[in-house]
Amino acid sequence: MVSEMSELKAMTKQLLLNAFGGESMAHMRYLVFAEIAEKEGFPNVARLFKAIAFAEQVHARNHYNVLREYNTDETVSAGTPIGPGSTSKNLELAIRGEEFEVNEMYPVYLEAARYQGVSEAEKSFRFALEAEKIHAKLYREAKEYVDQGRDMPIKGKVWICPVCGHTYIGEEPPERCPICGASRSMYRGF
Repeated sequence: MVSEMSELKAMTKQLLLNAFGGESMAHMRYLVFAEIAEKEGFPNVARLFKAIAFAEQVHARNHYNVLREYNTDETVSAGTPIGPGSTSKNLELAIRGEEFEVNEMYPVYLEAARYQGVSEAEKSFRFALEAEKIHAKLYREAKEYVDQGRDMPIKGKVWICPVCGHTYIGEEPPERCPICGASRSMYRGF
Protein backbone atom coordinates (compact mmCIF):
# COMPACT_ATOMS: atom_id res chain seq x y z
CA MET A 1 0.00 0.00 0.00
CA VAL A 2 1.12 3.57 -0.60
CA SER A 3 1.04 4.41 3.08
CA GLU A 4 3.43 1.54 3.82
CA MET A 5 5.91 2.57 1.13
CA SER A 6 5.91 6.38 1.14
CA GLU A 7 8.37 8.77 2.79
CA LEU A 8 10.57 6.53 4.95
CA LYS A 9 9.96 3.61 2.59
CA ALA A 10 11.34 5.43 -0.46
CA MET A 11 14.44 3.23 -0.48
CA THR A 12 12.43 0.01 -0.67
CA LYS A 13 10.29 1.50 -3.44
CA GLN A 14 13.43 2.33 -5.43
CA LEU A 15 14.83 -1.16 -4.85
CA LEU A 16 11.57 -2.67 -6.13
CA LEU A 17 11.78 -0.49 -9.24
CA ASN A 18 15.41 -1.49 -9.81
CA ALA A 19 14.59 -5.18 -9.34
CA PHE A 20 11.60 -4.87 -11.68
CA GLY A 21 13.83 -3.32 -14.35
CA GLY A 22 16.57 -5.92 -13.93
CA GLU A 23 14.20 -8.88 -14.02
CA SER A 24 12.39 -7.44 -17.05
CA MET A 25 15.69 -7.14 -18.90
CA ALA A 26 16.74 -10.65 -17.84
CA HIS A 27 13.46 -11.99 -19.23
CA MET A 28 14.11 -10.46 -22.65
CA ARG A 29 17.84 -11.22 -22.62
CA TYR A 30 17.16 -14.91 -21.99
CA LEU A 31 14.65 -15.07 -24.84
CA VAL A 32 17.33 -13.67 -27.17
CA PHE A 33 19.84 -16.19 -25.77
CA ALA A 34 17.32 -19.00 -26.39
CA GLU A 35 17.11 -18.08 -30.08
CA ILE A 36 20.91 -18.16 -30.37
CA ALA A 37 21.17 -21.51 -28.56
CA GLU A 38 18.52 -22.97 -30.87
CA LYS A 39 20.41 -21.78 -33.97
CA GLU A 40 23.67 -23.21 -32.60
CA GLY A 41 22.15 -26.66 -32.06
CA PHE A 42 21.58 -26.58 -28.30
CA PRO A 43 17.80 -27.16 -28.05
CA ASN A 44 17.85 -28.09 -24.36
CA VAL A 45 19.88 -25.02 -23.45
CA ALA A 46 17.38 -22.99 -25.50
CA ARG A 47 14.57 -24.59 -23.50
CA LEU A 48 16.38 -23.77 -20.25
CA PHE A 49 16.74 -20.13 -21.32
CA LYS A 50 13.03 -19.96 -22.24
CA ALA A 51 11.96 -21.50 -18.95
CA ILE A 52 14.15 -19.23 -16.85
CA ALA A 53 12.98 -16.25 -18.92
CA PHE A 54 9.50 -17.11 -17.65
CA ALA A 55 10.82 -17.30 -14.07
CA GLU A 56 12.34 -13.84 -14.48
CA GLN A 57 8.97 -12.60 -15.75
CA VAL A 58 7.42 -14.00 -12.56
CA HIS A 59 9.95 -12.07 -10.47
CA ALA A 60 9.34 -8.86 -12.42
CA ARG A 61 5.57 -9.27 -12.02
CA ASN A 62 5.91 -9.88 -8.28
CA HIS A 63 8.06 -6.78 -7.79
CA TYR A 64 5.74 -4.69 -9.96
CA ASN A 65 2.65 -5.87 -8.09
CA VAL A 66 4.07 -4.67 -4.78
CA LEU A 67 4.03 -1.18 -6.35
CA ARG A 68 0.35 -1.49 -7.37
CA GLU A 69 -0.92 1.44 -5.31
CA TYR A 70 1.33 3.95 -7.05
CA ASN A 71 0.24 6.07 -10.00
CA THR A 72 3.44 7.88 -10.91
CA ASP A 73 6.04 7.98 -13.66
CA GLU A 74 9.37 6.60 -12.51
CA THR A 75 12.85 6.26 -13.91
CA VAL A 76 14.17 2.76 -13.42
CA SER A 77 17.89 2.13 -13.10
CA ALA A 78 19.04 -1.45 -13.41
CA GLY A 79 22.29 -3.02 -14.51
CA THR A 80 22.58 -5.88 -16.94
CA PRO A 81 25.41 -7.90 -18.47
CA ILE A 82 25.32 -7.10 -22.18
CA GLY A 83 27.01 -8.18 -25.38
CA PRO A 84 25.23 -11.30 -26.66
CA GLY A 85 27.36 -13.75 -28.56
CA SER A 86 27.73 -17.50 -28.72
CA THR A 87 25.76 -19.74 -26.39
CA SER A 88 28.86 -20.18 -24.25
CA LYS A 89 29.28 -16.41 -23.92
CA ASN A 90 25.56 -15.96 -23.27
CA LEU A 91 25.69 -18.54 -20.49
CA GLU A 92 28.64 -16.66 -18.98
CA LEU A 93 26.60 -13.44 -19.08
CA ALA A 94 23.64 -15.26 -17.50
CA ILE A 95 25.86 -16.71 -14.75
CA ARG A 96 27.31 -13.27 -13.98
CA GLY A 97 23.83 -11.75 -13.78
CA GLU A 98 22.41 -14.49 -11.58
CA GLU A 99 25.43 -14.56 -9.26
CA PHE A 100 25.25 -10.79 -8.83
CA GLU A 101 21.60 -11.13 -7.81
CA VAL A 102 22.40 -14.00 -5.42
CA ASN A 103 25.58 -12.65 -3.85
CA GLU A 104 25.01 -8.90 -3.82
CA MET A 105 21.67 -7.54 -4.95
CA TYR A 106 18.90 -9.59 -3.37
CA PRO A 107 20.54 -10.10 0.04
CA VAL A 108 20.82 -6.30 0.39
CA TYR A 109 17.33 -5.65 -1.02
CA LEU A 110 15.87 -8.28 1.31
CA GLU A 111 17.52 -6.75 4.37
CA ALA A 112 16.40 -3.25 3.39
CA ALA A 113 12.78 -4.39 2.98
CA ARG A 114 12.96 -6.27 6.27
CA TYR A 115 14.47 -3.26 8.05
CA GLN A 116 11.81 -0.94 6.64
CA GLY A 117 9.03 -3.40 7.51
CA VAL A 118 7.72 -3.82 3.97
CA SER A 119 6.68 -7.46 4.14
CA GLU A 120 5.37 -7.71 0.56
CA ALA A 121 8.70 -6.48 -0.82
CA GLU A 122 10.57 -8.78 1.54
CA LYS A 123 8.57 -11.77 0.25
CA SER A 124 9.06 -10.78 -3.39
CA PHE A 125 12.83 -10.37 -2.91
CA ARG A 126 13.09 -13.67 -0.99
CA PHE A 127 11.22 -15.58 -3.70
CA ALA A 128 13.53 -14.15 -6.37
CA LEU A 129 16.70 -14.79 -4.34
CA GLU A 130 15.90 -18.46 -3.78
CA ALA A 131 15.03 -19.05 -7.45
CA GLU A 132 18.12 -17.18 -8.70
CA LYS A 133 20.34 -19.56 -6.72
CA ILE A 134 18.92 -22.42 -8.78
CA HIS A 135 19.28 -20.47 -12.03
CA ALA A 136 22.97 -19.77 -11.41
CA LYS A 137 23.60 -23.46 -10.72
CA LEU A 138 21.72 -24.59 -13.84
CA TYR A 139 23.51 -22.08 -16.06
CA ARG A 140 26.92 -23.19 -14.73
CA GLU A 141 25.98 -26.79 -15.46
CA ALA A 142 24.75 -25.91 -18.97
CA LYS A 143 27.96 -23.99 -19.69
CA GLU A 144 30.08 -27.04 -18.83
CA TYR A 145 28.23 -29.04 -21.49
CA VAL A 146 28.23 -26.28 -24.12
CA ASP A 147 31.96 -25.70 -23.64
CA GLN A 148 32.45 -29.38 -24.54
CA GLY A 149 30.30 -28.88 -27.65
CA ARG A 150 27.38 -30.81 -26.15
CA ASP A 151 23.80 -29.90 -25.34
CA MET A 152 22.77 -30.07 -21.70
CA PRO A 153 20.87 -33.30 -21.11
CA ILE A 154 17.43 -32.56 -19.67
CA LYS A 155 15.24 -35.50 -18.69
CA GLY A 156 11.64 -34.43 -18.54
CA LYS A 157 10.79 -30.75 -18.48
CA VAL A 158 12.06 -27.56 -16.96
CA TRP A 159 9.30 -26.68 -14.51
CA ILE A 160 8.66 -23.13 -13.29
CA CYS A 161 6.47 -22.14 -10.36
CA PRO A 162 4.35 -19.19 -11.55
CA VAL A 163 4.13 -17.81 -8.01
CA CYS A 164 7.84 -17.49 -7.12
CA GLY A 165 9.90 -18.67 -10.11
CA HIS A 166 11.20 -21.86 -8.48
CA THR A 167 12.87 -23.90 -11.21
CA TYR A 168 13.01 -27.69 -11.27
CA ILE A 169 14.06 -30.24 -13.89
CA GLY A 170 12.34 -33.61 -13.98
CA GLU A 171 9.42 -35.66 -15.22
CA GLU A 172 7.05 -34.01 -12.72
CA PRO A 173 7.42 -30.88 -10.60
CA PRO A 174 7.59 -31.29 -6.82
CA GLU A 175 4.35 -31.93 -4.95
CA ARG A 176 4.68 -28.49 -3.36
CA CYS A 177 7.00 -25.64 -4.29
CA PRO A 178 9.85 -25.60 -1.74
CA ILE A 179 10.01 -21.80 -1.90
CA CYS A 180 6.38 -20.62 -1.76
CA GLY A 181 4.32 -23.77 -1.17
CA ALA A 182 2.35 -23.63 -4.44
CA SER A 183 0.87 -26.95 -5.56
CA ARG A 184 2.32 -29.12 -8.32
CA SER A 185 -0.67 -28.39 -10.55
CA MET A 186 0.35 -24.74 -10.81
CA TYR A 187 3.80 -25.37 -12.33
CA ARG A 188 4.41 -24.60 -15.99
CA GLY A 189 6.55 -27.01 -17.99
CA PHE A 190 8.97 -26.13 -20.78
